[in-house]
Amino acid sequence: MHIPGVAMGGLTAGRAALAGLVAAIGITAGSLPASAAEPASCQMVRMADPGWTDITATNAVAGTLLGALGYQQKIETVAVPIIFQGLKTGQIDVFLGNWMPAQSTFLDKLIAEKSVEIVRPNLENAKFTLAVPTAVAEAGVHSFADLARFGDRFEKKIYGIEPGAPANQNIQRMLDKKDFGLEGWTLVESSEQAMLAQAMRRTRSKDWVVFLGWQPHPMNTRIDMTYLSGGDAYFGPNYGSTTVNTLSRRGYGTECTNVHRLFSQLAFTVGMENEIMAAITDDKKAPKDAAASYLKAHPDLLGPWLAGVSTRNGKDAATAVRAALGLK
Repeated sequence: MHIPGVAMGGLTAGRAALAGLVAAIGITAGSLPASAAEPASCQMVRMADPGWTDITATNAVAGTLLGALGYQQKIETVAVPIIFQGLKTGQIDVFLGNWMPAQSTFLDKLIAEKSVEIVRPNLENAKFTLAVPTAVAEAGVHSFADLARFGDRFEKKIYGIEPGAPANQNIQRMLDKKDFGLEGWTLVESSEQAMLAQAMRRTRSKDWVVFLGWQPHPMNTRIDMTYLSGGDAYFGPNYGSTTVNTLSRRGYGTECTNVHRLFSQLAFTVGMENEIMAAITDDKKAPKDAAASYLKAHPDLLGPWLAGVSTRNGKDAATAVRAALGLK
């Protein structure tokens, strides 16, 4: 490196000149924005969505923030096993939808290999297990153990989500073992939307149905539903009480320090996700519009999320995001 006005041979003089220059402009290592050290490849943040509305909502929140900070977001909509493979191979940077313990069969192996990193839990108090319409619960179905004696009413079917989903694998494992006396039962695999349409249709017609339910999700207000107890071995205790983690590919935190800091501080609540998802599914808002509307109504969230984060060109993150949202 050549410092103007300093001969390359004058090492001592050069050091002195450099020290004076640093002092003059007030630069310290701690004051440099995190984005200053990021390579150009960090500008594109590659994320994933299994086709679940909750992850569509949280991706939209992240995308709204990233766009205001000068980053771009690319979302691949693929099945969970492919998402984990993408994290392992470095084709996906960040995944906001690691539901645990449901996805432990995928995550545990990659954590052991050190090919995926847990950034932080981004949602607590989620729920993920089998559910029935409340009218069915009132007729005597309160737990997994109650299903078998009403097999004919359920047509011996459990409605799940997309093929390959960890939750479906847990259900299939339960059926293969004929646990709870569920001999001859089948898992109906489809998309989240198709499963919920079937559950709503059968609920309206007073037909019995057992399906995969979770919160946060607008299904909890659209369907008068009851979660079943007793599925701890397959979905965890307390009705499938779940923590959702943010994952990143190996090395992302040291390579893309600024955007990684954002994800290390980004967290959600059940109520927040329910509201954004309802805007997407019920009000037919585009995900980014639903997320922006929520953030405009709750600007207090921005401070903790953006603490110590800068724009890609080193400016104040909170100022940039508030300006992008039209906030003063």
